[in-house]
Amino acid sequence: MKAYTAEWVLPMAGEPLHRGSISIENGRIVSVDEDAGASARDLGHVAIMPALVNAHTHLELSYLHGRVARTEAFLDWIRTIMATRRHYPDAADPRIIEAARSAIAGARASGTGLVGDISNTLVTAPLLREASMPAHLFYELLKFNATDPEALAREGRARADAAVAPDVRVSLAPHAPYSVSPGLFAAIRADLDAHPGEVTSVHLGESPEELEFVKRGTGPWRTLLEELGVWTDDWKPPGTSPVEYLEQLGFLDRRVLAVHGVQFDGDDLRRLRSRGMTIVSCPRSNQHVGVGAPPLEAFYAMDVNVAFGTDSLASAPDVNLFSELAEARRLAPRVSARALLDSATRQGAVALGFEEFGTIEVGKRAQVIAVHVPADVDDVEEYLVSGITPPDVSWVS
Repeated sequence: MKAYTAEWVLPMAGEPLHRGSISIENGRIVSVDEDAGASARDLGHVAIMPALVNAHTHLELSYLHGRVARTEAFLDWIRTIMATRRHYPDAADPRIIEAARSAIAGARASGTGLVGDISNTLVTAPLLREASMPAHLFYELLKFNATDPEALAREGRARADAAVAPDVRVSLAPHAPYSVSPGLFAAIRADLDAHPGEVTSVHLGESPEELEFVKRGTGPWRTLLEELGVWTDDWKPPGTSPVEYLEQLGFLDRRVLAVHGVQFDGDDLRRLRSRGMTIVSCPRSNQHVGVGAPPLEAFYAMDVNVAFGTDSLASAPDVNLFSELAEARRLAPRVSARALLDSATRQGAVALGFEEFGTIEVGKRAQVIAVHVPADVDDVEEYLVSGITPPDVSWVS
């Protein structure tokens, strides 16, 4: 058994402990105490806390880092992504693999111990396994004019099952309301219902263009679908918000992560709260792609579960979730630092279905980090949402 003491211990299941200690045995937390035993190793002026949870990223897009400029129009960003990806048709391209591998290493170096990764190719599954990075991998399906959605879901399930590994779970996920047919939403929901231990994810309420498309069937998304030759007159705009649309399709419940939510209003938030759903917010990415800042304070004021993600390196400068927390603090000054930290640890772990992570409690997995805290800091929680860099993070094992 190994025991550690530090200036601060943040269990995230209770109050911060000043000069607290933890003990670890066989990869599990066996004690959390206010007083350290004589044999405990003193880590000094650090805060011991659960590893962070990056609940939404796209590791396979890491090779696009620095190649997609900030924009004021979401569809301009989408078009650039599509054009750039055409130059890399092989998902096993060594440049794609090495960039994803480097991103995983960067996430771990900045204190992330669990990720929710979106993939169209499943190329990151072996990379997550080799890096010993626990993950829920969402195998994302897109087909707006799907004629046999059940077959697409069956094929996707076979690929997902083949990619499963210890600590790497895989499920099907729809991309978004403007890229997935109602039939494919239904087929993915049926697959989820057939696998009760799994969760799924959907990009939802991200851009004004999405709202226009779902409400009226017009705008830049309609234009792009027509250009791509995938528009179908069988689809009729529901005339609602995207949240209400997916609710009408019977897709939404607590096992569905709603990613982004920049355009959510009070009615949307009430619907999500009533189903116990989690919003995964990625504020730095939202502003890079031109959709605006998420209404974070409203998320918390409406008592909706919130987790955080960095999104991809095509729309964020790094995969450091502490940097995402700093941006969240800037956007939501009235939300407590403790609530933000809870979102970045416990809430993210629960949303991804990894309840053994996210807090420091007896019996939980010992995914624990230590963050250097200057000696003059008296509000450790506020300090931890101020922008922590990798050199100040170490792993406790």
